[in-house]
Amino acid sequence: METPARPVLLLVFWMLVAPARPGSEGEGGWQRRGLGTSAEVAEERCTVERRSDLTYAEFIRHYAFSRPVILQGLTDNSRFRALCSRERLLASFGDNVVRLSTANTYSYQKVDIPFQEYVQQLLHPQDPTSLGNDTLYFFGDNNFTEWASLFRHYSPPTFGLLGTTPAYSFGIAGAGTGVPFHWHGPGFSEVIYGRKRWFLYPPEKTPKFHPNKTTLSWLRDTYPALTPSARPLECTVQAGEVLYFPDRWWHATLNLDTSVFISTFLS
Repeated sequence: METPARPVLLLVFWMLVAPARPGSEGEGGWQRRGLGTSAEVAEERCTVERRSDLTYAEFIRHYAFSRPVILQGLTDNSRFRALCSRERLLASFGDNVVRLSTANTYSYQKVDIPFQEYVQQLLHPQDPTSLGNDTLYFFGDNNFTEWASLFRHYSPPTFGLLGTTPAYSFGIAGAGTGVPFHWHGPGFSEVIYGRKRWFLYPPEKTPKFHPNKTTLSWLRDTYPALTPSARPLECTVQAGEVLYFPDRWWHATLNLDTSVFISTFLS
């Protein structure tokens, strides 16, 4: 008999929303959660393959058009990572105006705000009772001219797809935040600081979800009742790892810590 999922999920949920201990900061000065054991719990189930020795030919043959994969050691972004520390980003871009999106499937609302104000006042753990359109999320909508001095230090994954052009989307988000299920073209997503949990379904398997409910509420309310055959592919992507998702795959994300991340969309 399968072990019930709910107790583990509730433990993850509690760890995400529990207040952080004063002074509890992870690498780069970004605040992590107060309890350090949620990483092991979050990794209880990983059904996405990790590869550290993948060739381009293997990528095209086995993953590019068929299934996600987590890539390790593909590029060295240590310089970019150093530049993404809280102190350095605030010093370089604190006065820049950034565009925030609501954390629902369609991201209807956009709000412009100084980056420093976002980091110091809005970058906090997700309220589990909030709806997606009440949660502002910094991801994408980047002014590439203003952020060029940062992006030029990023080394994107070396694997491309014929006929596509890479485009960056950079983001920073608090613990427990994320975007509910949606789909678009293929791409890569690298975690710079923190950890990001992914849930993925192939194009022909539409997940059961509410577009205005957060991933955190989906994990709490819907996920425990899923049968094994109805569960998504899932895994927690660690700092320095890159997840590739194929074209039109449904995916939802959940930041387990205050996380810094960058995606390379192949459009």
